Amino acid sequence: MSKPLIIFDCDGVLVDSEPLAAIAYERVYNKHGLALGRETVTQCIGMKQADIIVRIEELTGLAFPPHASDDIWPETRALLETELEPTRGILPFLRNLETARCVASSSSMERIELSLAVTGLSEFFADNVFSTSMVKNGKPAPDIFLFAAEKLGGEPSSSVVIEDSPFGVQGAVAAGMTAIGFTGGSHTFDGHAEKLASAGAHAICSSWNDIEAELVKRGFIHETVGEF
Repeated sequence: MSKPLIIFDCDGVLVDSEPLAAIAYERVYNKHGLALGRETVTQCIGMKQADIIVRIEELTGLAFPPHASDDIWPETRALLETELEPTRGILPFLRNLETARCVASSSSMERIELSLAVTGLSEFFADNVFSTSMVKNGKPAPDIFLFAAEKLGGEPSSSVVIEDSPFGVQGAVAAGMTAIGFTGGSHTFDGHAEKLASAGAHAICSSWNDIEAELVKRGFIHETVGEF
């Protein structure tokens, strides 16, 4: 194996943001007279905003007015600034991680940077942060993962992606990378692990302890460092 690279999704993996995002979408849709339930938004995790809006319409028939799309980010930002937390165990995990790493997210760079800053995770990634706004196709296409690996000099076969969404897992698999499905966020639902497995995840982990053990087993890191 060449030099390993660990690629982290942001929302729902590094930060526990998915429930807040669902609240934001629900509020904005309702503001414009569209009765959207949060459970619908959870079916769209891992996608960029434009794709989420399309997917919601496919699932519910609710056509979101194009002029209102700018309302989503301010509503989301306000919730992230006041309520966002890192996922349980991620801080000590990153403090002990010596392997090359980066973030590859469907969110905008503004949202990624805010999420990392609010939760104290920025220092662990420096400039190694990538958004699907930088590539042609969002997840489940492999573009963002291949782009990140190219930027950091990593080979797909030596890269592992940690994802909480089926779309992200599909993209990682399509990129020829090892995909680990993460179910440790508070948005995890009944059948979440099964959906990640069906999308092609090579392993499913519900905590950062489990992920650490999986990375050791697969040779991406050398040894475990303790309980998180």
